[in-house]
Formats: sequence, structure tokens, C-alpha cells
Amino acid sequence: SGGGTTGIINTGSLEAALIHIQNDSYYPSFVDKLTHLFFVANKGHCFQDGNKRIAISLGGLFLLKNGYVIAAQRFFYKMEMISYQLAAGNIDKDLLREIIHSIVYEEDYCEELKLKLIKAIDTDVDNY
Repeated sequence: SGGGTTGIINTGSLEAALIHIQNDSYYPSFVDKLTHLFFVANKGHCFQDGNKRIAISLGGLFLLKNGYVIAAQRFFYKMEMISYQLAAGNIDKDLLREIIHSIVYEEDYCEELKLKLIKAIDTDVDNY
């Protein structure tokens, strides 16, 4: 979409995510918390428009507020395509977690993760 429609559709979903990520029983690691926050903001249809962009903004802010400045730079740079693919249903929450873990703790995706991304995004990859 290109933006333009304003309004909140589902505050409950976003509020629940913000509460749940504070509970280490649900989401014990920083990456688990960030993954859930991003996933809900992207897929939870909390807003009429801009859910993918809001997910990126929330995730980046979460990184910055927790002192992950370099990771936040990588996050903002890499997550536009990931956000789109997640919304399209090509990336699931488990793969999203691997991607976010890589962004937070590694300079670049490992080869195994790159191959998983290619397979998730390119539905014709099995035909090569």
C-alpha cells in the first residue's frame, strides 16, 4: 500500500504484545521479545494502514531503547524487505526470529539463513 488511511483498528493486540514481552515466562530472551513485538505489529492488523512500517519503527525503537545502536542501524536497513515478506506470508515467526537474531548479534546473515530466505521468498526455488 502507499499510505493515506489513518486510524487504529485493534489496540488490544498491540497492548497485549507490549504486556507479554515484559513477561520472561512468555518471551525469555531479548530476541524473543523483539520478534514477538515485530510480528504482532506487522501481522496483527492493529492499524488501518502502515502496519509494516510501524513494525519496523517499533522494532528499531525497541533496539535503541535497549542500547543496541549498531543493531538498530542494521535493523532499519534490512527489515523493509523482511516486513513485506512477513506480511505476504512468505516468512513465518520462526524464520523471523532467526533473522532478528542475526541482525542483533551478527554483522551479516550466515549462509544457512541466506538460503532459508531465498527458499521462503522465491517459491520457484525448488524448480531450479
